[in-house]
Amino acid sequence: MSSRKKIAAVVITTVALSVGTVGVASASQAKSKSISVRKSTTKTTSVNAIANPMTGGAQGAMNGKGAELAAVLASLVTKGTITQVQADAITAALTAAHTANAATHDADHAAMDANRAARDAVIATAIGKTTTAIQTELAAGKSLGEIAGANRAALITALVADETKRIDAAVTAGKLTAEQATTLKSNLTAHVTAEVDAVRPAMGAGMGMGGAKGGAMGKRGRNH
Repeated sequence: MSSRKKIAAVVITTVALSVGTVGVASASQAKSKSISVRKSTTKTTSVNAIANPMTGGAQGAMNGKGAELAAVLASLVTKGTITQVQADAITAALTAAHTANAATHDADHAAMDANRAARDAVIATAIGKTTTAIQTELAAGKSLGEIAGANRAALITALVADETKRIDAAVTAGKLTAEQATTLKSNLTAHVTAEVDAVRPAMGAGMGMGGAKGGAMGKRGRNH
């Protein structure tokens, strides 16, 4: 083989090897990019799959903070600050806490409604009129004392007894100390009398001492 033929053969071989190398490299890069894209997609899907812990009614109660929380957790998972498992644990814990708080809130409102209904019953029995009739007269601008008429003294006595019972129950439940209870009881009659004779604005469904807030204990007991 002549020198020229040898040189030509070497050049062809070199070009062929170079092209092959480039092809392999391109294929490798393409494969690497494909894997990278798949990983990125998988990670994004995982992050986006974080459940909103405050969906439905709970989300409304939290004024949209559930979506905000989900976005923050998703960002932390993406950055690698926390894992998906940790994010799920956080959302579960917060959802449980929110549910418990909502249940307590509902229970408190139910207790307030029950107390108001019981006080309305005491007033209606002492005055000798229906709750509806008394509410109508209150809305017309009359005081409970005016509505009670000759039964005003009996109404005051009944309300003082009712408030005393509530104060004692609060002490038993640990909501008031004995000292606070004594302070409340010391001027209870004067306080109830003032409330009975006061003309008050419409109070909704309740007509008891202090309306939905409760009587002497409800309005003042929390201040001690």
